[in-house]
Amino acid sequence: MAGLFISFEGVDGVGKTTQVERLRQYLESRDRTVLVTREPGGTPLGATLRRLLLGNVADDAADIAPRAEALIFAADRAQHVAETIRPALERDEVVITDRYLDSSLAYQAGGRELTAKEIRDLSLWATNNLLPVRTYLLDMDPAASHARLQHDEDRMESAGDDFQNRTRRAFLDLAEAEPERFRVIDAAQPIETVWTQIRVDIDDLLGYGEDSR
Repeated sequence: MAGLFISFEGVDGVGKTTQVERLRQYLESRDRTVLVTREPGGTPLGATLRRLLLGNVADDAADIAPRAEALIFAADRAQHVAETIRPALERDEVVITDRYLDSSLAYQAGGRELTAKEIRDLSLWATNNLLPVRTYLLDMDPAASHARLQHDEDRMESAGDDFQNRTRRAFLDLAEAEPERFRVIDAAQPIETVWTQIRVDIDDLLGYGEDSR
């Protein structure tokens, strides 16, 4: 398959949106066509599922059973890959997604106490085994990252300190298990420092060399 598939992961508030935009601008300056998307909500169907999954904690969505939640995320991901990601990759574009399969593993297996194998198998089936070439895990203490949030907490963000800490640990475990795909970056560093680490890595990945630095 042509194209390049990149994901950004981490607990809420670590600065994924900022770094996704930096990477988009940089790759476009290198004459690459870039598609930025997100999960959940990267398609019209996904937008509906996102409202269901991340509704205000006062909503009935707060009572979604863990297995039902996993199936809804998988449905969103299946549509996302079929409608958005694979077509862009086939057009030789760079696809950057804010969250992907690893968020399901961290939040649902790590945070919700479903088994990682169940979640991974479900997501791989939903996507026909599509994984990013590179995953940037922006890592930070959830207590510090949540202090950065500038909006009302959604259902995931309000799940409590224990849940958030288990989720962070699950992300780090995933990165340790797949070091060839993941790059773990300390998101407590200044934004420019985080970006520099991403840029250096993407230059190596794409073979841009020293001239771009």
